[in-house]
Amino acid sequence: MNLDNNAASITEAIDSGLLAGAVTLVWHAGQVVQVNELGHRDVAAGLPMQRDTVFRIASMSKPVTVAAAMTLMDEGRFTLDDPVARWVPEIAGLRVLTRPTGELDVTEPLRRPITFDDLMTHRAGLAYPFSITGPLAKAYARLSHRQNEERWLAELAELPLVHQPGARITYSHGTDVLGIAIARMAGQPLHELLAERIFEPLGMSDTGFALSLTQRRRMATMYGLTTDGSLRDDVMGPPPLTPPEFCSGGSGLMSTADDYLKFARMLLGGGTVDGVRVLSEESTQLMRTDRLHPDQKEHNFLGVPFWIGRGFGLSMSVVTDPAQSERFFGPGGIGTFGWPGAYGTWWQADPANDVIVMYLIQNFPDLTADIAQVAGNTSMAKLRMAQPKFVRRTYQGLGL
Repeated sequence: MNLDNNAASITEAIDSGLLAGAVTLVWHAGQVVQVNELGHRDVAAGLPMQRDTVFRIASMSKPVTVAAAMTLMDEGRFTLDDPVARWVPEIAGLRVLTRPTGELDVTEPLRRPITFDDLMTHRAGLAYPFSITGPLAKAYARLSHRQNEERWLAELAELPLVHQPGARITYSHGTDVLGIAIARMAGQPLHELLAERIFEPLGMSDTGFALSLTQRRRMATMYGLTTDGSLRDDVMGPPPLTPPEFCSGGSGLMSTADDYLKFARMLLGGGTVDGVRVLSEESTQLMRTDRLHPDQKEHNFLGVPFWIGRGFGLSMSVVTDPAQSERFFGPGGIGTFGWPGAYGTWWQADPANDVIVMYLIQNFPDLTADIAQVAGNTSMAKLRMAQPKFVRRTYQGLGL
């Protein structure tokens, strides 16, 4: 095993001024075999990245919220096929666009209710403003900033679905709606539910929707890459000291490399880590099993042919054909699962090779950018390639 040069692409991006810093972690066969602390968590202050640096993990929150939901399913509180409207009646009367890019008032009724499975697989017909086009995308962009859960949900319920539930996959606010549903089901705020069922059992003491003052000092500054290829650091304010009124189950968590490693190990271990069972093995396998139909994989996902050699479980991608997947997305054996975050955070767990790889940075994305334009931007392309090169060199260094 030789991992000495696996972070060369990340160091190059840092030295080129495209990236402030990164924390990477490699776990293999039961132990952490490497942690890289690269660059700075705050360049102006001269604060280095450290193993315990706290990151906004964005959509890496989604599998955590789904795992908490699955603990309730393990108790018989709901099934994947149950209508969500029992717990979130605001969505019971939604209508569906006749055409995905059509006018908002040209709609048809639901053919069936939205289920928990729909929310967990992004097949509910909900969306994000960057995952669709047309008038509905603009309407999503006008949603409130989610400071108030009831207000946000009411605004969301006024919008039509982009397609019928179950018809296809569209990346969406589905996990936010799921978080509201399970909080109501459990009779407690989402931040308490996740703490009780996930964070405390796993010892994830640095993970949550808010940070203490001490944790704030370890927070990585959020940077953005400007059009001239330089970094700016005024893209996001400080995290809250107390949980917000609306805790976004789809994107609101902050965490560290070691904290999230415990979560990934739990999923890799069939719901158990270090003798602590969080999920049933059945629920863990459901999360890690491809649930997409072949025709659903024919549709591009976020503008790219995402499903080559891969499928989607409950809020996580799953490798179904390693040879095909590796050509486009890098190494990972059969059943490799994981999910990234919009701020550059990424992880995957590989059961075939007993490997977990984690890559954590803080770069605010331009979600309006066209894929082709990004591909033609040398600075952005160089930054985007740092992570896949790191993963390939990690697998090579492990001899896999």
